[in-house]
Amino acid sequence: MPTTEVSTPRRPSRAARTPAPDAPRTFEQANRRLKWAMLTPALLFVGLMIVFPLVFTLDLSLTDAFGAVNADSRHVGLRNFADALEDSRRFWPAARRTLVFTVGAVALETVLGLALAMLMRKPFRAMRWVRTVLIIPLLTTPVAIGILWLLILDPTNGIANHLLDALGLPPQEFLGSVSQSLPTLMLIDVWQWTPMMTLLLLAGLTTLPEEPEEAALVDGAGGWQRFRHVILPMLGPTLATALVLRAVDGLKTFDILYAAKGPGGGSDFEVETLNVYAYGLTFDYQEYGLAAAVLILFTLFIIGVVVLLRRRGGRKHA
Repeated sequence: MPTTEVSTPRRPSRAARTPAPDAPRTFEQANRRLKWAMLTPALLFVGLMIVFPLVFTLDLSLTDAFGAVNADSRHVGLRNFADALEDSRRFWPAARRTLVFTVGAVALETVLGLALAMLMRKPFRAMRWVRTVLIIPLLTTPVAIGILWLLILDPTNGIANHLLDALGLPPQEFLGSVSQSLPTLMLIDVWQWTPMMTLLLLAGLTTLPEEPEEAALVDGAGGWQRFRHVILPMLGPTLATALVLRAVDGLKTFDILYAAKGPGGGSDFEVETLNVYAYGLTFDYQEYGLAAAVLILFTLFIIGVVVLLRRRGGRKHA
């Protein structure tokens, strides 16, 4: 009787069972690879645009470049940094004005912005028009704003002193005064950037849940108590972010100061901040090595302020 051979299926080899190492195993893996493939060129470009100026400025700060960036120069180590830090006539007063300008302007903008945001939290009839008027200062360039307020606050022909005279108040010199120039420019900055703080904080208020405030109202909490103990803690992350953004922008303020007071921040350097000081070293005195050192110190100063604000904000709302 003939026997029939039963063929057993062969077990696939290990090489056949193992997928190719380069082949994506899942849709998520393929999507992840595609994402990085699309992002890598943009990240490389942005990184190059950030790293190259920083490296170039750092290298320039270590030289005695004067008269022209591409002129013959030699490396002098940290001498420019030492000269800047030892300059008690221009550098340290400029650093103090930078800090005073930023702290004063941002503090007023935060308080006024939060007050306006609370007033606009509940819808009302003219809310659309109020928001439109609020964003008008944000649509104007800082140079135009500086020139506009320079005309308004002109001690002789400006409308501001005419209004003060109509109210029976003495005329003021405003931007023509050494002592009044910096506070005046701080108020101009507040006029321009308070709307941005208002819109940022208003956006944060609209995302807050209503249940905690309603529970506090049921418990008999007043308006100030609800704001202090319920709304403000919940708004903390948004407030911290808005403060960091505005503080960094305030530290870098240049356009409005230069447009209103010109080179050097005035005849007595009354509004000369670190930005204005570095600009003068570069384009007025052509001390490129020293200017680069000041810019590096200024960058470190900004980074320090940001880290301090983030740490305080994180510790407060942890």
